[in-house]
Amino acid sequence: MNLSEQAVQNILFGALFLFFIAIAWLLAEFKGMKDEIKERLGINNETIKLKLQAYERLTLFAERASLKNLVSRTPTNGLNVVDLQLALQHEIKSEYEYNVSQQIYMSGDMWKAITNLKDQNIYIINQLAAALPSQANGIELSKRLLEYTATSNAELSTIVLDALRFEAKKIL
Repeated sequence: MNLSEQAVQNILFGALFLFFIAIAWLLAEFKGMKDEIKERLGINNETIKLKLQAYERLTLFAERASLKNLVSRTPTNGLNVVDLQLALQHEIKSEYEYNVSQQIYMSGDMWKAITNLKDQNIYIINQLAAALPSQANGIELSKRLLEYTATSNAELSTIVLDALRFEAKKIL
């Protein structure tokens, strides 16, 4: 083998080496672009997990904020109507405030439904409490709230729960 054949072999080896380096660089670049596209489209598994957790937490809020469940969880012993009214309002507001950060993971319409649920239930509590004497036993307000929930389609929480389930299924 003469010197020129050796030089040609070295040049071919160098070119082959550069070719493989270029291929490896392009593959890494394409992978980065693919990951960036997935991130932008929200296809990232971590993002999906966070969104689903938000829907889970707001499903729990809708359950806990339903008037029926709220009445059953709130003790009425020794409370008058006004005290129970304030306790129920506090429960709903604190549950809502605990979950307010979850709005970043859902549509504006879905978050508006959650806010409407909170506002509507507070409004119903206030209206039913206003119809009773302020010093009446808190049990009277509980009874009125349970009677109200017994009417058909009285609770917005069932509609909100259905909407949450629908939105969560779209993510999956």
